[in-house]
Amino acid sequence: MPEMQTAVQTVHFIQTYKELAMALAIGLGAIGPGIGIGLIGKGALEAIGRNPEASAKIQSLTILTIAFAEAVAIYALVIAFIIGFVAL
Repeated sequence: MPEMQTAVQTVHFIQTYKELAMALAIGLGAIGPGIGIGLIGKGALEAIGRNPEASAKIQSLTILTIAFAEAVAIYALVIAFIIGFVAL
């Protein structure tokens, strides 16, 4: 009987560590894009403030760059799901 309790405890610990890994993957994976998008927005606003005539070109490049930064966060979300749904 003690062997069965040990197996159940092991499964519980594995599930706990998987949930922790999922949280860390998406948490840490979202920090970089969040900071990056903030810096992109700051740079775009400064550029438009210095040269308002170029605002259309700056805006389109800013949106494209934000999409690339957001893709990194989506990759982190996918990794978190992979960690959560892969059976050990």
